[in-house]
Amino acid sequence: MASGDWISTAGSSSPLGPLGPHGPRSPLDPHAAATIPVDPVDLRADQPQPARMYDYFLGGRTNFTADRQAAELVLNSYPEARRFARENRGFLRRAIAHLTGAGIRQFLDIGTGIPTSPNTHELAQAVHRDAHVVYADRDPLVLAHARELMSSTPEGRVDYLQGDLREPASLLAHPALSGPQAALDLEQPVALLLVAVLHFLEDRDEPWALVQELMKPLASGSFLVISHMALDIDPEGMARAGEVYKASRIPGQARDRAQVARFADGWELLEPGVTTIDRWGLARPPQIAPVSCHAFVARKP
Repeated sequence: MASGDWISTAGSSSPLGPLGPHGPRSPLDPHAAATIPVDPVDLRADQPQPARMYDYFLGGRTNFTADRQAAELVLNSYPEARRFARENRGFLRRAIAHLTGAGIRQFLDIGTGIPTSPNTHELAQAVHRDAHVVYADRDPLVLAHARELMSSTPEGRVDYLQGDLREPASLLAHPALSGPQAALDLEQPVALLLVAVLHFLEDRDEPWALVQELMKPLASGSFLVISHMALDIDPEGMARAGEVYKASRIPGQARDRAQVARFADGWELLEPGVTTIDRWGLARPPQIAPVSCHAFVARKP
């Protein structure tokens, strides 16, 4: 990874920028004039990207025609996709609230996607102003928008690195996570967030082994937060949506509850164990059909 693929802000209180109805509107928004110079990157605007499609499902503006067309095809075949995106954000907020309540001040958010307020660092630093957050994603558009992520409290720190979940050794060896400039101290508890990202790995990618490699160096008392598209709740709907992603050359694989639970092997699942994103952390689950997305939070003994 080149040094230019690492952006760090320590003790910066710069604003996120103008807020739109669905969160921050970046000056790099493809619908707005670019006012902040960035290094040239290949945004592959002609090919749908899952982070930008997810942004579209949330009602965001950081997407291109190819993303919107593919997302509409998904919605035509699986209308619940928009509900999934919104409920997934709710799960993230509740999980971080639980973790900060447990005293966690370090977060590693892999596959963070397009900035959508409130982000992990906003939620964490609202409770612990000295919280440190490292974001990682491989999409170059996310890197281009990382400047918008770089808004930390003076006491805290927010870093962004471009990296691939399929290369955990490279991620862990990055200066943001290793060495004298590291934003996180892996000898202290860390929350590892893998929210709505693992279903873009197929079994041949050996996702369970990749997650275990990421979890191995984390200290006792660390947490793992995962949400993952469910195969066993609405299999027909998942199959229809999967065909659209496949046609868009976006790999992916939904998994059943037992397969998702495997990601927590060796760790202690918090109540209520593996459930759906719209039910985790709620005292009174909604009286409607669950979202086809499993989720859990687990603690390292």
